[in-house]
Amino acid sequence: MKLHAVAIAGPTASGKTGLAMAMAEHLQKRGGAEIISVDSALVYKGMDIGTAKPSLAELAAVPHHLINIRDPLNAYSAAEFARDALACVAEISSRGKLPLLVGGTMLYFKALMEGLNDMPGADTVIRTRIQEEAEKLGWPALHAQLKLVDPLTAARLAPADSQRISRALEVFRISGLTLSSFQQKAIREEDAYNFPMLSLEPLDRAWLHQRIEQRFDDMLAQGFLEEVKTLRARGDLQIDLPSMRCVGYRQAWEALDGIMPMTELRDRGIFATRQLAKRQLTWLRSMPHRHIVQADSAQLVQQALKWLDAQWP
Repeated sequence: MKLHAVAIAGPTASGKTGLAMAMAEHLQKRGGAEIISVDSALVYKGMDIGTAKPSLAELAAVPHHLINIRDPLNAYSAAEFARDALACVAEISSRGKLPLLVGGTMLYFKALMEGLNDMPGADTVIRTRIQEEAEKLGWPALHAQLKLVDPLTAARLAPADSQRISRALEVFRISGLTLSSFQQKAIREEDAYNFPMLSLEPLDRAWLHQRIEQRFDDMLAQGFLEEVKTLRARGDLQIDLPSMRCVGYRQAWEALDGIMPMTELRDRGIFATRQLAKRQLTWLRSMPHRHIVQADSAQLVQQALKWLDAQWP
């Protein structure tokens, strides 16, 4: 079967960008590669430090796609990503290069590789009722409700993941069907696209936690808080927007609002990032066809390149 692209997935701070750059360099003698970002935060303009966007040098060394394509005021859905990513795959392939799908937004990978069925659209009345229930009972209580009707979706979501809990409950209340059932029905035919996936999964969870902590410290040193202040100063952004709910940005916004002490920003940001990594690993374990490489291994790059050569000799 024709190889359409290679996917590199993994939790945040697992080394995906560095490995993708090494792969692109390795492929230079065979026509080269271009990177398609599979990251729901990198799509937003003006959100550079807190999203750990590739550096200017990395962006110049290898062409990147689906980065800085949306204003933070405008949401970007998984369905839109799948459409845009497939267009990028076709364009890159037409140039004789290998597309590298790199990121940690697992819903984007699922949308791309399995498709998304036509789920119900938004219902303002039901969504408002869910929000009112959350204000009265708290999101963990609504997460418990979701667990009763859609345990598969609930297992992937944190009890405080208000946006996704709300959407899953909304879908169920509109249709009587679970979000997971819609996603399961949407699987494409097996040979529609060939996207073998390399999954970076650390053996030692403490290794990943240390990298997450160091990354957040680096972001703060690079001016992350000033970046959030600049976004707030626009006047048209709110904390409930998908862009501002990205890990780190939400915590910084709350600290600047005085909802939590500024002294707690570092610890809460690191904790939220660890929780994100945990959810990403849970998603990955539900993808049985992935090829696992040990992210904290000294032989990571050599093992990954060997796997790559087997996919695209």
